Amino acid sequence: MRGLIRVLTGLVAVMLVAAGCGGGGGGADDGKTRIAAIFSGPTTDADYNALGLEALKAAEKDGAEVSYSESVAVPDIERVLQEYVADGFNVIWTHGSQFYEATAKIAEQNPDVRFIGEFDGEPEGQPDNVWVIDRNFHTVFYPIGVLATNLTKKGEVGYLGGLSLPFSYSEVHAVEQAIKDSGKDVELNPVWSGDFNDTVKAQQLTSQLISGGADVIITSLNLGVVGAFKAVNDTAPGAAWVTVKYTDKSQNGPDHYAATVLYDFKLPLTEILADLDKGTTQGHYVIGFGKGASVDVGDNVPAEVKAEVEKAVAGITDGSIKVELDQAEVK
Repeated sequence: MRGLIRVLTGLVAVMLVAAGCGGGGGGADDGKTRIAAIFSGPTTDADYNALGLEALKAAEKDGAEVSYSESVAVPDIERVLQEYVADGFNVIWTHGSQFYEATAKIAEQNPDVRFIGEFDGEPEGQPDNVWVIDRNFHTVFYPIGVLATNLTKKGEVGYLGGLSLPFSYSEVHAVEQAIKDSGKDVELNPVWSGDFNDTVKAQQLTSQLISGGADVIITSLNLGVVGAFKAVNDTAPGAAWVTVKYTDKSQNGPDHYAATVLYDFKLPLTEILADLDKGTTQGHYVIGFGKGASVDVGDNVPAEVKAEVEKAVAGITDGSIKVELDQAEVK
């Protein structure tokens, strides 16, 4: 009986030590990166979430253990974050600024776990164990404004967004700044469909913008951009143009494709993971030209317009052009 009690006592001690090694859900302290990513939509979208998965796969190729959840709604984010903490992941990345508030909250509750969140700008009260990826949309939309200003023949440009959010306002204001800096007489008409993925609404609004005189449509959509292309494809080549965001979607209307604001999250994630490995647990990574963002101009765009876009990118890169971050509601 005494022998049995000693065995049971030893087992309890082992269990207590094992529980203590959990580090608040941080996983085994073997130096291996265990990263979980949370995506707002399907990773097969050939868009924002697909870019996130590409970055995660690059981390796996570099030796990290990875896992992910897709199509996670904002009301579910805290639960999913807590599940990954409990599963022992030591780095958790939320792909989308709509998740930042919950990410910061769970990070404060789990100081031994490292978190990567996304934000548009620099958040206040950033926890010590959170890295922020600043998507910096306003900066990369300025060259798109330059393109539209020099490409329009009617002096009318349309902007089509999904939800009317601060980052979208910043894109509009950046385009307005580009127009103002050009000194040209160009009018910008911004509208929002209320959904980044609604192709029918996007097609209707794009048709309305074109009917109202716009011959360049700047889109800030996900799957909804397919509807925008359907509308411009009803016009003659060169009569209306469309720009897109995140990934090249020119196959939807090659004759009307103007440019893409391209994003790549592999470099930001790789560099942040390297800094985490060195012990830097907090930081602010600003995506920009050469650091995860670029502008691709279509082959059908006149060479002189493309040259102006390249000049704008160079000016932003060398600091001679300062793009103001203005997230104020567009009136």
